[in-house]
Amino acid sequence: MIIGLDVGGTHTDVVLLGEQGIECQAKVPTTHDDLLVCVWKGLEAVTLGVAPHEVERIVLSTTLTTNAIAEEKLPPVGMIVVGGPGLDPECFRTNEHYYVVSGSIDHRGREIQPIEPMEIEAIASRLRKEGVRHVGVVGKFSVRNPKHETQIQQLLGDHFEYVVLGHRLSGNLNFPRRIATAYLNAAVYSIHKKFFDAVRRSLKRNGLPIPIHILKADGGTMSFNASLDLPGQTILSGPAASVMGSLPYTSEHLDTLVLDIGGTTTDMAVMVGRVPLLAAQGAEVGRFRTLIRALKTASLALGGDSAVRLKNGQLQLGPDREGPAMAFGGPTPTPTDAIIALGENLNGNRAAAERGMAQVGQALGLSMREAAQHVFDMACQGIMQAAEDMVQAINAKPVYTVHELLEGYQVRPKEILVLGGPAPYFAKRLQEISSYTVRVVPQWNVANAVGAALARTTCELTLFVDTERGIATAPEEAFHQPVKRDFTMDKAVSLALELLTEKAVREGAFRTDLETEVLEKLQFNMVRGFCTTGKYYRVRVQVKPGLISQYRSIIYKIQNSHAAAPSCTVGSA
Repeated sequence: MIIGLDVGGTHTDVVLLGEQGIECQAKVPTTHDDLLVCVWKGLEAVTLGVAPHEVERIVLSTTLTTNAIAEEKLPPVGMIVVGGPGLDPECFRTNEHYYVVSGSIDHRGREIQPIEPMEIEAIASRLRKEGVRHVGVVGKFSVRNPKHETQIQQLLGDHFEYVVLGHRLSGNLNFPRRIATAYLNAAVYSIHKKFFDAVRRSLKRNGLPIPIHILKADGGTMSFNASLDLPGQTILSGPAASVMGSLPYTSEHLDTLVLDIGGTTTDMAVMVGRVPLLAAQGAEVGRFRTLIRALKTASLALGGDSAVRLKNGQLQLGPDREGPAMAFGGPTPTPTDAIIALGENLNGNRAAAERGMAQVGQALGLSMREAAQHVFDMACQGIMQAAEDMVQAINAKPVYTVHELLEGYQVRPKEILVLGGPAPYFAKRLQEISSYTVRVVPQWNVANAVGAALARTTCELTLFVDTERGIATAPEEAFHQPVKRDFTMDKAVSLALELLTEKAVREGAFRTDLETEVLEKLQFNMVRGFCTTGKYYRVRVQVKPGLISQYRSIIYKIQNSHAAAPSCTVGSA
C-alpha cells in the first residue's frame, strides 16, 4: 500500500492506495499555523487498522515552503557571492546580509584570483553576531570549478546550521538564478527541517516507521532525508501534484489544459500528449527566478471559497478567502454558495447559500438565482481567461516538455481536465461556455493526493569533461575524476548515466522504476596554435518524470470504480 497526502490551501487530502485502487480517503481542513496537525489527522485516519508493514511508503505534497516565501516569513540568511569580472553581483542582491567577496574562476574553471580567507572569516564573525544560522555560497563559474565555494565552506566551519553551495543546486550556467536558488534553499531550510522532524517523530511515536518521500516541483519525488540537503526542491509541489494526478487521463494525441479548482486557488498546467510542460530555466517563485527544476504551471487566486464582494459598484471575486462558503458556516458569499443556490448538491446548508446570493442580488438589482448564476459564470469566465492567457504566454517562448525542446511548437489545447472539490459543477459550465471538450478526472476530489502517491523519484545530472585539463566533473554530486586525452563522448554518456542511477537510488528510487534518458550532448574542440589540444563534453541526463510501475493497475481500478472510495474517520491529532 502507498499513502499520498496533498496539503492544499483549504483542505489536506489523503489517500491509501492498494490492490483495490483507493482503499480509503480522508479530507481535513488545512491548519496553516501548524501543518503537522492536518497532516497527522489525515495519516491517522487512513492508517487506522492498517499494519505498518503493509504500507510501502508515504508521499507528501506540501505548500509549507511556498507559503513561507509568498508571505515573506523567512529567517535571516547570509549570502556570500564570488563574482569576478563581468556582471556585478550587486545587481542580484537577494537580502540584507549579502556580501560580494574577492576571487574569480573563469568559464573554463581556471582560477584567476584566489579568495581572501581573512575577508571570509570577518563576514562569518559578523553573521554569527547578527544571529544568522543559514548561509548560501555562490561563485559565478562554480559549476566549472567549485574550489572557491568549498574553500569558503571550510572557512565557515561548524558555526552555522546549514550552508548550501551553488554548484550543488544545478549543472546549468545562470549566475543570477543560482544566487536566488541558493538564497531560497537557505531561507526555507529551518522551516522544512522543523516540519520534517515533527512528521518523523509523530510516525515513530505512533508505531509507523514508514519511508517518507516528498513531491518536488518537477512532479517527481525524493526521500524526505534527501530533501534536507536541498529543501528548495519542495517549492511548488502542490501544482505538480495536480499534473501527476491528471496525467493518466490525458489524451495521447491532444494538448490538454489541466485545471485544479480548489477552495483558494485554481492551479493550471498544459500537457502535450501525455507529457507535462517544463519551466524552461527553472521555477519562478514570487520575485525570485530560480534554477529549481519545475513543471510549467500557473496559479490564479480564484477558487470555490473566494470571497464575493462589491467594490465601486462592481462584483469582485477574491483574490482572498475569508473562510468557507456560507453554506458551510462561513461569513461571506462565495462561488460555492452560488453553485449550491443553483440547486447542485454539495451537502451544504442551501438556505445559508441562498441568503448569501440574495445579498449579492440585492446589491446588483438581481433575483437570488440570477445573482448566483452571475457569480458562477464570472468565476468560470475568470478561470478560462487566465488559462488562455497562460497558453498565450507559453506560445510566446520556446516550448519545453519534461523530455525535450519542441522547436517552433504552438500549444493548442482541445480538451480540459478538471479536478478539485467542485470539479463536476465547473466542468459542466466550462463545457457550455467554451469550445473545449471538458472532462472530470476520476476521484476528482482527491486526485492530487493520488498523483503524489504514484509519482516516481526523479533527478537530473550534468557531467562536464575537459580532456585538455584532464578532468570530469558532476557539480551537483561533488564528483571529480581524472580522465585521459582519449576520453570519448560515449564514455561521458556512460559515466553520466552511472552517476545518475546512483543519485536516484540514494534519493529513494526503486531500480525497477528507473527510466533514464540523455537530454543533451555537446562537444567542442579545444584549439591552441591551430591544433586541437583536447575536447570538451557536456552531457545532461535525467530520470524521466512519470508514475511508478504499479500505477496502471491502481488507475484501472480507480477509473472503473462507480462509487467513491470509503471515507475514513478523521480523529484528533
